[in-house]
Amino acid sequence: MIDKRLTKVISIGDVKIGGQNPVVVQSMTKTNTNDVKATLSQINQLYENGSAIVRVAAKDMDAVLALKEITVQSPVPIIADIHFDYRLAIASMDAGAMAIRINPGNIGGKERLLKIIDRARVDNVAIRVGVNSGSIEKRLLKKHGGPTPKAMVDSALNAIKIFEDADYTNIKFSLKSTNVMDTVAAYREFSKISDYPLHLGITEAGTVFKGAVKSAVGIGIILSEGIGDTIRVSLTGDPVKEVECAYTILSALGLGRRGVEVISCPTCGRTDINLVEIADEVEKRLLGVDLPIRVAVMGCEVNGPGEAREADVGIAGGKGVGIIFRNGKIIKKVKEKELLDALMEEIEKIRIERQSDII
Repeated sequence: MIDKRLTKVISIGDVKIGGQNPVVVQSMTKTNTNDVKATLSQINQLYENGSAIVRVAAKDMDAVLALKEITVQSPVPIIADIHFDYRLAIASMDAGAMAIRINPGNIGGKERLLKIIDRARVDNVAIRVGVNSGSIEKRLLKKHGGPTPKAMVDSALNAIKIFEDADYTNIKFSLKSTNVMDTVAAYREFSKISDYPLHLGITEAGTVFKGAVKSAVGIGIILSEGIGDTIRVSLTGDPVKEVECAYTILSALGLGRRGVEVISCPTCGRTDINLVEIADEVEKRLLGVDLPIRVAVMGCEVNGPGEAREADVGIAGGKGVGIIFRNGKIIKKVKEKELLDALMEEIEKIRIERQSDII
């Protein structure tokens, strides 16, 4: 059991962040924000896959105009992503953004930040202060000799002073680097001296496979220490993959699960069925099925009900045949070509049973 670090609680729309609230998964659209239809389509895909909040780039005033339509139709609260121009932050709040993301290193100094705070105060808009290793204030880079974890922490602490002096604390922070261990060190240090909620991520992690591994290592270490209130897995690819990866990380740590968890053996010389193809097809068929069960796909009876005893349901292959098991007990044997359909039938039975229990 991971003891979650207690932080202040903030709200982004109706989503509670921090304190004892569960870790919130978010992602970011990768469409041109000006294309309202495409952006809303992606927001809906992210929502359907479990993204509780979505960040959208507000790169210019045309994007902010589009944001006004997007915020009205979005099924989730929208965070406006702002860089360089403080006026875009103010206009995005006017357009209905329920949170904004700014970087203290490129927003233009204290006076402009105070103008953002003044507008946020009107509607109690949440602000994420995103400290990235690539855009730390020049004086801090000089002081610390580069974008070190200490430089990131100092940047965040400087921002806190401005916010607290202005009596505005509806804020959360991120301290992200492309370097995994620098990111871990920055979050560890910051969490010792501040109780503001934290958004976790490894910035610019990479392509889907390598970026997912890199993110899982960094985010996983930080979450395992009870640190973190929201997460985004930043991948060069489909943002739905970011959400899937985020939930896989949370599930592996026992911090939350969405959908079906599929476990499968790596195969070996005992395997007499095309397990790779079957496992891939099981995952494909269960994609988007929000049923909190564990499904095992095993290559033989050695790795079947024995090693997968904690699975709710599963299959184990044999030569030309396979078995279906539930909760570690064999319930029937079927022909190999019938294994996949038989498994899906059992999963449907479980879904119906669970619904009956709720009723």
